[in-house]
Amino acid sequence: TSPLSHCLELCGSLYSFLFYFHRPVFTCGGILTGESGFIGSEGFPGVYPPNSKCTWKITVPEGKVVVLNFRFIDLESDNLCRYDFVDVYNGHANGQRIGRFCGTFRPGALVSSGNKMMVQMISVANTAGNGFMAMFSAADPNERGDQYCGGRLERPSGSFKTPNWPDRDYPAGVTCVWHIIAPKNQLIELKFEKFDVERDNYCRYDYVAVFNGGEVNDAKRIGKYCGDSPPAPIVSEKNELLIQFLSDLSLTADGFIGHYKFRPKKLPTTTAVPVTTTFPVTVGLKPTVALCQQKCKRTGTLESNYCSSNFVLAGTVITTVPRGGSLHATVSIINIYKEGSLAIQQAGKNMSAKVIVVCKQCPLLRRGLNYIIMGQVGEDGRGKIMPNSFIMMFKTKNQKLLNALKNKQC
Repeated sequence: TSPLSHCLELCGSLYSFLFYFHRPVFTCGGILTGESGFIGSEGFPGVYPPNSKCTWKITVPEGKVVVLNFRFIDLESDNLCRYDFVDVYNGHANGQRIGRFCGTFRPGALVSSGNKMMVQMISVANTAGNGFMAMFSAADPNERGDQYCGGRLERPSGSFKTPNWPDRDYPAGVTCVWHIIAPKNQLIELKFEKFDVERDNYCRYDYVAVFNGGEVNDAKRIGKYCGDSPPAPIVSEKNELLIQFLSDLSLTADGFIGHYKFRPKKLPTTTAVPVTTTFPVTVGLKPTVALCQQKCKRTGTLESNYCSSNFVLAGTVITTVPRGGSLHATVSIINIYKEGSLAIQQAGKNMSAKVIVVCKQCPLLRRGLNYIIMGQVGEDGRGKIMPNSFIMMFKTKNQKLLNALKNKQC
């Protein structure tokens, strides 16, 4: 062998030796301070123990923010992360949750809005995997670059954008969270100037999600967006908005730039109707004798009901549960044409939504059948189906008309 290859072989052996004997020992939780460091699941890289709850509290110097990069993650996989998962929070107590992670998908860098971050790992009885290992580091709050994005925005107006904008595509594997906070007596107006995020009918891969309040909460989700059409202008319900951007590890696109500004609560909105619009006539209605004795008859056509409906979807009814005088149903989505403020759940490649038929027999939804469903949305993010809501059996021939309506400006 050549002297060079012999040297490389010796160097590799030395590195392995040093790593083996100086590898950090990971315990269940801890208090970590300083400019940088590592955290990992108990016993990493061995299999993590069952029935555990471990909490790491990270503090970097005052005036800095915490940047957390997952180097490895292998937790029990579940599409909704219901069993084993890692939660990341702003601050050490009662903080806003930045994200929840499981399986082997490694998110992009996560950034706190201040100098504190909390990481919590939960495992249940049956575990599978080697856990996780992540590195934290301190950074200046206003840094922007390829590695991360997001932060806390409290000025009366400002902008936010994807990493690399506008010079090149955003990177793969990025998670960004912007938390906008206005004074108590003000609202937030949000508008996207340019928008290009990997297209998918259900925005499963790369997407922007906007939430009322300060945390990722499907019940408070205003909308989930992708493709190359900017979302309609958005107005918050109260004084906080959360914007989450996620890119997976495959295709990327140009990205986006958005602008926000604060405004007094009493100022009438002059922007386009925001996707947060709800319809109080139907929200929270309970079945009553008078309501449920109405004739179960839809009126109008697909076209005439499209714009007045908060959501429009085609889907298969997969569960029906009577509760009181109502029927609670889960619908597996075939296609969604108008999402509004409907809460959409993702399980693998399948998307579903929950709807309540306020009067359980009217209209009658049968399990296993395909329907076009139009309705309003309650504050809990579930669809509300009234006796006069527009419901019909879904057939493939309807798709052309529905796609045309989807491109129509209401």
